[in-house]
Amino acid sequence: MNKSVRRFKLRILKKMTFLPSSLYAGFAYEYFNGKKLNLKNPKEFNEKIQWYKVFYRPKILTQLVDKYEVRFYVEKKIGQKYLNELFGVYDKASEVNFDELPEEFILKATHSSSHNLIVHDKSKVDQFKAKKKFLKWLRTNQYYRTGQEWAYKNIRPRIIAEKLLKEEGQSSLVDYKFYCFKGVAKFIEIHLDRAENHKRAFYDLNLEKLPFRNVSLKKSIDKEVEKPKALGEMIMLAEVLADKFPFVRVDFYYVQSKIIFGEMTFYPSDGRKDFYPEEYNKIVGSYMDLPNTPKGAKKIKQI
Repeated sequence: MNKSVRRFKLRILKKMTFLPSSLYAGFAYEYFNGKKLNLKNPKEFNEKIQWYKVFYRPKILTQLVDKYEVRFYVEKKIGQKYLNELFGVYDKASEVNFDELPEEFILKATHSSSHNLIVHDKSKVDQFKAKKKFLKWLRTNQYYRTGQEWAYKNIRPRIIAEKLLKEEGQSSLVDYKFYCFKGVAKFIEIHLDRAENHKRAFYDLNLEKLPFRNVSLKKSIDKEVEKPKALGEMIMLAEVLADKFPFVRVDFYYVQSKIIFGEMTFYPSDGRKDFYPEEYNKIVGSYMDLPNTPKGAKKIKQI
């Protein structure tokens, strides 16, 4: 597919978010993954993530992907000490008072993805431009923005201010992402150098590199990753938070010898990233036992 055709199809896809989720999932999956989606009998991990978006809708998911509300779940399940320091919660852009915040911090939208403002020196922030950005964030619904990820559909739009986490001698943090299936961590995705040369790779629970990836070789980690002293504790905490969900990814940082909760997600990369070698899409998919398809699902149309 040449670039002009792909851009045209993407524009059409963005206008199709009004469609029933099963139909939209089929169109989006074929566009991004180049395959027909089988919601009736999904086998691959990415297929099952589409099934998750369409059919798996317990109300608690909305709390767990909300960057503010999830804090209450984390505090109840594993304790407040694993939460990052919170400076403020805001319903409106106008409520963000920079004078009350420390010299450095991070502002995040609670209801969407990748809406962050990292502040190293608040005296250099153009507050007018920042608040215009916040207004745009607060008007965004992640469900319609990307892939109809159901858990985000009914989140109350807010902004939070948190402590800016930093590790001595590092430009960015190491991000540990635990893939958990029915409360059991199966493997870890690690992200390095987000600020300058973002790379990632999959590892087993002993931090031995696994033989599959979902990015190009150029973007795959090509050096040894030091095992954190608290790896065992992070695995245990991830499994506690994962509870009995068929699948959830639980993220932590390990900063200055302290474990800090990052987020929980049920739809990593919106189920768009292919695995290399390809057979691992089915191997990882086999870890994910889906609940029974809701009554009437077989009557739902697919492309």
